[in-house]
Amino acid sequence: MKLTTLVLAGTATLLMSDSAALAQDKTQAQNGQETGQVTVVNRLNNTIAVRPIQEGTVGANTADTSQQFKVKDGVSLEDLHAGNHITYSVTEQGGTRTITSFKRQ
Repeated sequence: MKLTTLVLAGTATLLMSDSAALAQDKTQAQNGQETGQVTVVNRLNNTIAVRPIQEGTVGANTADTSQQFKVKDGVSLEDLHAGNHITYSVTEQGGTRTITSFKRQ
């Protein structure tokens, strides 16, 4: 009986933690924020390339899926380097995707 209670309690804990992580991901997506890893920083033309971070192992062995973005004027790239993980907001205007803000993780 005690073992069954322990197993059920452990399962409930895992389900709640997975639900909380999923809720956080959905909240970020609803706020227009995405998470990714910087692959290229070009300070000369104010652009960066970001590879979206996928949760779990789905697509873990896929080729480079980096996306190229312009960076809004006034947003500094000085402390940003390839390999950094960032949370960023994007707008699209006239077919050009622009990062309006980002935060290093």
